[in-house]
Formats: sequence, C-alpha cells, structure tokens
Amino acid sequence: MPPNTELPPNTFSSPPSSETTSDDEQQHQQDDITVALPTKQLIVVGLGMVACSFIEKILDYDQGHRYQIRVFSEEPEVAYNRVGLTQYFSHCDVEQQLMQPRSWYTDNNVQVELGDPVEEIDPENKRVRTRLSGWVDYDTLVLATGSSAALPPGVTLGQYNGVFVYRTLQDLEDIMAWSKKEHVKQAAIVGGGLLGLEAAKAAKDLGLEVSIYERSDRLMARQLDNEASGVLEAEIEKLGLKSYIGDCPMALAGDEQQNLTSFTLANGGSHTSQMAIYAIGIRPRDQLSETPGLERAARGGFVVNGRLETTLPDVFAIGECASHNEMVYGLVAPGYDMAEVVARNLTTRLNQPRKAGFRGADMSTKLKLLGVHVASFGDCFPDESKTQPLTYRDPFSGVYKKYIFTKDGKKLLGGMMVGDTNDYAKLMALVRSGKRLQSPPSELILGVQGGDTVQSADALPDDTQICSCNNVTKGHIRKIIKDKKCENVNQVKCFSKAGTGCGGCLPQVQEIFEGEMKALGQTISNSLCAHFKYSRHELFTIGQVKELKTFDDFIQHAGAAGTTGTNGCEVCKPAIASILAGLWNEHILNPALRPLQDTNDRYLANIQRGGLYSIVPRIAAGEVTPQKLGVIASVAQEYNLYTKITGAQRIDIMGARKEDLPDIWEKLVDAGFESGHAYGKSLRAVKSCVGTTWCRYGQQDSVGFAIQLENRYKGIRSPHKLKGGVSGCIRECAEAQGKDFGCIATDKGYNVYVCGNGGSKPKHAELLVADVSEELAIKYLDRFLMYYIMTADKLTRTARWLEKMEGGINYLRKVVLEDHLGIADQLEEQMAKLIGAYQCEWTTVVRDPKRRKHFDAFVNSEERDTVIEMIDERGQQRPADWPKELPPMKKLPKPQDALNDGEVAVNDKNTWLHVGDADLFPVDEGKVVRVGNVQIAVFHTRNKWYATQNMCPHKRALVLASGLLGNGASNTPYVSCPMHKKNFDLATGDCLVPGEEEKYKLETFDVKVENDQVYLSIPSIETLNDTLGSGRTIIQRGMSKPTIVSMQDAPSCGTVGNGCGDKTLEW
Repeated sequence: MPPNTELPPNTFSSPPSSETTSDDEQQHQQDDITVALPTKQLIVVGLGMVACSFIEKILDYDQGHRYQIRVFSEEPEVAYNRVGLTQYFSHCDVEQQLMQPRSWYTDNNVQVELGDPVEEIDPENKRVRTRLSGWVDYDTLVLATGSSAALPPGVTLGQYNGVFVYRTLQDLEDIMAWSKKEHVKQAAIVGGGLLGLEAAKAAKDLGLEVSIYERSDRLMARQLDNEASGVLEAEIEKLGLKSYIGDCPMALAGDEQQNLTSFTLANGGSHTSQMAIYAIGIRPRDQLSETPGLERAARGGFVVNGRLETTLPDVFAIGECASHNEMVYGLVAPGYDMAEVVARNLTTRLNQPRKAGFRGADMSTKLKLLGVHVASFGDCFPDESKTQPLTYRDPFSGVYKKYIFTKDGKKLLGGMMVGDTNDYAKLMALVRSGKRLQSPPSELILGVQGGDTVQSADALPDDTQICSCNNVTKGHIRKIIKDKKCENVNQVKCFSKAGTGCGGCLPQVQEIFEGEMKALGQTISNSLCAHFKYSRHELFTIGQVKELKTFDDFIQHAGAAGTTGTNGCEVCKPAIASILAGLWNEHILNPALRPLQDTNDRYLANIQRGGLYSIVPRIAAGEVTPQKLGVIASVAQEYNLYTKITGAQRIDIMGARKEDLPDIWEKLVDAGFESGHAYGKSLRAVKSCVGTTWCRYGQQDSVGFAIQLENRYKGIRSPHKLKGGVSGCIRECAEAQGKDFGCIATDKGYNVYVCGNGGSKPKHAELLVADVSEELAIKYLDRFLMYYIMTADKLTRTARWLEKMEGGINYLRKVVLEDHLGIADQLEEQMAKLIGAYQCEWTTVVRDPKRRKHFDAFVNSEERDTVIEMIDERGQQRPADWPKELPPMKKLPKPQDALNDGEVAVNDKNTWLHVGDADLFPVDEGKVVRVGNVQIAVFHTRNKWYATQNMCPHKRALVLASGLLGNGASNTPYVSCPMHKKNFDLATGDCLVPGEEEKYKLETFDVKVENDQVYLSIPSIETLNDTLGSGRTIIQRGMSKPTIVSMQDAPSCGTVGNGCGDKTLEW
C-alpha cells in the first residue's frame, strides 16, 4: 500500500486543516504562510535508519523552514546502515557505514545530541527530559527509538563472557574482539531467521566453526516453506555450517573465569561452544510508554493510528517502536513508509483535511544469505483452498521456486525463491499491479520456450520496487535522475538511496539510469575515459591494425581532441597497458610500459596494508615437491613473512617490503619457481583434483592436464583476472564450473565449460562443448580466451562478458566451434604469439641490475623505515589494525616567504636541498627521497616537477610515489593513491574526491632542476620530522580513536559514494 493513502479524520488528535487538495498546491500555500510563523521545535527521539530517513524527508519537504530539528540519541554514533551490518566486518570503517556523513547534520542545521537519550515525556507541558540536557520543549515529538535484540528467559548479556546479540556496531566490535581469543573456536548462532543467518556468515568469516540453532521447524520460517528452507539448509551446509532445526540452547554453562564453554539443548543434549550469538528477534524500545496517556500495545510498541500518531497529542511513533494494528515491523522498508507519512503530514499536507496514511507494509524481501540468494514476495503463505501453487526444484543447482496463483492461474499472488532471484523485481511488479497474466503461469518459472526471457529493469513499470532495503521504486529513481540531473550511477545512489543497502539492486539501477539517459536524448558512451572516445574493444582493434606499441602511439592515433602530450589517467593507463600486453606481451616493466602499470603490476606484487607486498609463486595445478616447499618456508622465516594457503592451491607469502622483493624472488627463482601473476589481470591458476594420479574415481589425468593448461596460458594479460579448473570426474572436486574456464573429465575426454566465476557475484559456467580430447579442448580454449581478450570491456570478468553478449552461449559456440566470424585461425595465431612471447617477469627482473633498482625504497638513501607496526597473532606477524578514525596529522608551518598578511612565521625560510641526479627520476613516475625521518615523493611529469609527502593521509600508508599520474579537469596534474584510489592535486595537495576536499590534504614542496640536479625546498629537518616523521605518523597499535560527544565537536566527514574516491576497486 503506498504511504500516501487517504484516511478519514484521525481518532487521536488532528492538526489544523484547509481546503488544499494536492501536495504541490499545499506546498505553495505553506511557503506563503510559514514565513510569518515562528519556528516550531521538532524533537526526534532516536537516530537510526528510519529517523535519518524522516529527517531527510522533512528537510526536503519543509520548504518554508517551519521546523527546527533537534535529535536525541542514546548511541555514540550518528545513523548507520543496519541492513548492511555484516559489511562492517569487511572494512571496519564507521564512516563507510554511516547513512549520512556527520557533517551533513551540521550543514542542514540539524542539532544532534549523541549519548543523550530521552528518559521522560511531560505531555502536559510539551517537553522531554534527557539524560544530559535536562528538560527540552517541543512542538512536535517523533519517537523513533527502534528496538533492542530479544533474549530468551534466563539469558542475560554478562551472564558469561562470549554471549552476544547481533544488533549494533558495538556488538560487532565485541564479537570481533572475542573471536580473536585463542580459546575461541566455535560459535553457536541462536536463531535461523534473516538476522541469524547474517550473524552466521559473520562468524564464519571470522574463522569460527559455526552451528545454527532454530527453535521452529525450519530456517527463515517467516519467508520460506519447509521445502524451500530445506534447499537453503542444504546449500549452507555445503559451506561447512551445521544446522539444528527444532532445537535450541536452554541453559548456558561456563568455566571459573565465567567464559562460556557449553550449553544444554531443549532435547537434553549438550554442545560445546565458546561463543553464542542470539538473533531470535526484536523487542520495541518502548520504555517511554510509562508516560501517562501514552498507550503501549499488548506485544510491545507505542500504539499508533494510520497517521502514526500515538495516544498523546503531537507525538508520533515510526519504525520498530511503533505498533500499527498490533503489528511491529522489523524491516526497514516499512519504517521508511512511516517516515514518509509523518513527514508529509507535517509539511505538504499540514493544512489538508485528508492526510497521508499508513495501512501496513509489504514484507517482501530479497537478499543474499551466506552466498545463497533468497527472496519472498507478496502473499507466500495464503489460504491453500483458494490458491494454486506452482513449484520448481533443481537439487543439482540448489534452486527452488514456488509461485502462488489464483485457482484459475490468471493472477500471481506471491511466492518464494532460493538460489535464483533474478526475476524478483518483475514478479513483485506483477503482484503489486494485480493485473491478469498475459502468459501461462509456467512461463514465469520456465521462461518462454525457445525465446529470451530476460527482461531488463528499463522495461518494468514505474511502481516496481527496485531496492527492497530502502523501498525505492523505479519511478522514484527515474524522477531523481531527471530532477537532480544525475550524470552517473553513484549520484543516483546518493540521491535515491537505491543500492546503498545490500547492493543487490545495483545492476537494475544501472539499467534504469542508462534507459533514462537514452530517453532524455543523452548518449550512453562506452568510451574508455575522457582521453579516448573509443571502447576497449575498438582500441584493441585500432592497436592491432596499426601495430601501436606505446601509450603515446595510442594517444596519437586514437586519442580525443586536445590530448596530445597528456599523462592520461588511472582509468586509461592500465587499460592501454592491458591492450598492449594482449597484442605484444612484452615485459610490463619495460621503460615505456612501466608508467602505465597500476598498483600491483608496477612492483609485480599485491600491495597490502601499510604498503607491504605479498608474494605468490606459481604452483601449477597445486603440485609441488617437498624441496620447493622447504624453499618457501626458508624464505618466509628469513624475512619474517606471513604465510597462508590460498583457495587456488597456492601459497601466499605476505608482509614483504618493496626493496626486499628482488632478493626474495631471486631465491625463489633459483629454486625453480616462476611468478604466479597474483598481481596481474591475467591467469592466476588452474585448480585440479588428483584425478587418475591417485583417485579411485578418476576418469582422466586432471593434474597433468591442469599443469599443461596453466603453463600454456601463464603470463597472458586479459581484461580481468582468469581462473581455471580441471576435475578428474563428474564429482567436480576442482570446482571447474565456477571458473572462467574449466574441464570436467568423462570416459570419452573432457566437457569444457566457460564463463563462470565465484566472488561477489557467483555464476555457474556454461557448457561450451562436450566429450572432446585434450587437443581439441586446448584449440577451443585458445579461441575462447583470445576472443575474450580482444572484445571484452575493461575490468570485465568472462561471466559478465557473456551476459552482455547478444546471443549468449549459443553465439559464443558459433564463434569458437563453428568459426562463424571466419577469424578462428587469427585467434589461434594471436594466442600462439602471446604464448611464444612468455617470460617469467620476476626472472627477468632479478637477472637485470637496472630493473632491480626500480624496487629501491629511496633514490638517495639505503636506510629502512618502518611502514606500519607489526603485531604477533597465531604464531605469525601481521600489520596492526587500521583504527576506525585516525587522529589529525600536524600541518607544516608556513615558511616566511609564503605568509599571508597578518600571519606570523614559526620557522625560518625554506632551504634548497639537493636530492639526486635528474635521471634518477623517470618521466611520468614518482620516486621517494628520504629527508631526515620523512619520506617525500618526487614526481617528474612530462612538463613539470612536483613533490608531496609520500604518506597518503587516508590510511597513513607510505605509498603515494607508487601511484599513477594523471591529468584532470583543466589539465590539472594529480596522483592516484595506489591503496584506495583517492586523487590528490600535485600542485596544491588538495584531495580531488567530491565531499572529501576538506578532509584530506597533502603537504607539497617546490622543486627545481639545475644542471640536471634536483633540489627540494624544505623547512628545517627538525620541523619536518616533528610534522611528517614516519615514526610519528604511521599506523601503530593502540592509536587513539576520538570519541564523539556531540555534533558540535564532531569532525567533518564528507564521505560520498563508497568512501574510496567514488571509484570501484576491482581486485
């Protein structure tokens, strides 16, 4: 039901009314009236997601500035994303979790009092008493106190160490801290609903052995029936999680230190566990219902009517603390509907006799739990005597669909899905419209036989819910795109909130954006960037036909107007580098190619926290001798490095300093190892089972074939990383169907699969050809991979490439198997050229003294700086944790000759310091000089020299000299930090990320070159060390984390987009 449904006059209290009949007309009348009205005090109690949404809507609708908003919240932090709470484990960055940056409240004149809850309401005098501020008057009071986690009788938080709920950021911090205790190995999740499964994923990601206990007869009992729940249970058990259905812990037990050790089950059994996380439901935070006249519902929550008015005048309740028709809604989308109703009635409908009303909410939901897509929509538990279900189940793929129709099959009423939720938006639209179906019900599950059943989001009706987390419809997204003149999807996310929850709707948001741009007459360009007006595919063809060998060649023959002599940017440089590798496969650290390499490729290693690097030797198909294992162990011990087995049957050696990489690799190369290319957009590994080598079920020699394939395609660059697999039988132990290419042995040869991948958007590979010999499999894979390298867009995995290909797998079969385009010979020849040009990149480096110099820490010193503090954990060393917030860095005092009027110098004038010969600083690159205890990055662009601090202020990593150089608006030179892609102006040091201009800034230094010698203008060494000295500024254990007391003291945030420079990081 839309939130703006008309209701009859309310039964509790009614604001003034007028004859205005539309929101727009009422808004104009309000603008005229409220100019003369005094400002009304609008008090909001609580600051969660719903409260934040309400404030946003009031600010949007209250064009006459009638209300002064003041918020009182018990939590120490402003509103953050609870829907995506589990995401916090991956970044541990509060700012990325915030619904709005802290500065947004101040910028919009919203007064926020954190840690200051409302403890009493005096309705007679219209005031509230808060813990810290005392009595505060209100004209309108909105209760948005939310809910707390429910606990079973007899269980309290504090009864034993290791007992938690899953509700707040502090809960997550406590869970993470406890999981690091040496004795903590197991976690019991009590509750098998949405939140319980989220908690299970979090515990699993923390490395714990996880068991789920659900008291009812199935998981997700409110969304799924027994059969659907069974499919979900089977899928999550494949991940190593155990489920105990119909049973739950009843009594906890602990040791003498009061640490949880075990619990007794309802069935009388006993299980051991050192952690218990309860996620069994919520309880409305309705303590304020003790106020005389404020009615509390029987099952908790403030009683509200259709306008969300409580039984007190001018007091409203929204979100999980409100009980509407004896129903408390535990999802955020209904809360947003409530916020819309109250905001409208206080602003655009303030003087209308008929108000916006809330009549309940659709509890449909779509999400991804433990890697499994799950959805329910409409009425999924109807009266079976009046409906007809249609069910589909694929136990091999873990897919279950049950759609509910009217008895005659003419209308869709609801349904549930496990494993495949691609049609969710389309089905929701059908349910909400109530329209008769134009096709047989079976087509909704099986599709139109022989046709293409994919329906893009652009074809859906406007009332279709696109974002279920934030209840955003397609029509609202289209309106935002028009009204806000959005130029990219990040802006659409920012203004509409679509995609800011779980993120699952972003592909549809992208489709709507592109469709709207076309409808507005805007051209959707597939050009690489501002420097090239061609796509990657087109540039590959141009480079192949014209035999282009350098970036400058591409600028000359394919660059946009006015780009001659440009530095390019962090988008086009790596893309052109990938194209050149796909054409000629030259060593990527050749002088002309090195400035194009991004982050990892530049030093042939993956950059990690603190600017340390990881090393991954190639171990083809996972087969390695004990002697080689001994070499890896010896190297790791010598350099005190962290080691871990990867999911690709390799060994990751982490924590190496950049200057040590050549020495480490020399030892590995001498032992017979080659580069594993873990740093490149290239073949990573070909995984295998043991096949006929050892397995009694093996059909073919999967190890031998996997080694052959890995050695064939190693070192070949592609638009994105490539992974392969070879399984020795249909049991598929190598997971070949989850790879970019995979071969599964049969008694006749191999079935070849392509275009699968795991990761954040897993996809099963498609069968390309069945029962072929190894020779034919290689021929077809040569063609397939070369066609992908030639035609895919930048940073596009094979799965997404195939999804966008017109004709899909059938067309790809025609190209690869039938030579539909007549280019099969050329594809094979180009692949043979790349294979023939192979060289182990690290072998070439360690045998060449000049190339080894590239890895030196400094051009003017052989000293070694500590780049991040290391801590011991589980017998190895790892970098110290990044703090949630870093204390501000000191700023260099201005030199005498740089003072503005009225400023007083703190230090003497800068002096010129000689730092080295000009030829030590290659063009279009950065190098580091050491001055005292300070690292300074010196950049030699094509036209000028620049110098800045080497430390990126975002995460205090000493890495800026390794960043790509580019030209921005007005040809502004900038460096792109290799850690999180934040761009900084080389001349001013300003951060170029929208919204973060005031948050981060670099210190800059003048550079001059005389007689081919380079000089820096610097203050005294003492001043430099005191401000930028590495020992003072790097990440260390126990760094201070400022506590936010009130919004007046809160630092400005300005984070927009994904908090990492609004650029998607493709790992």
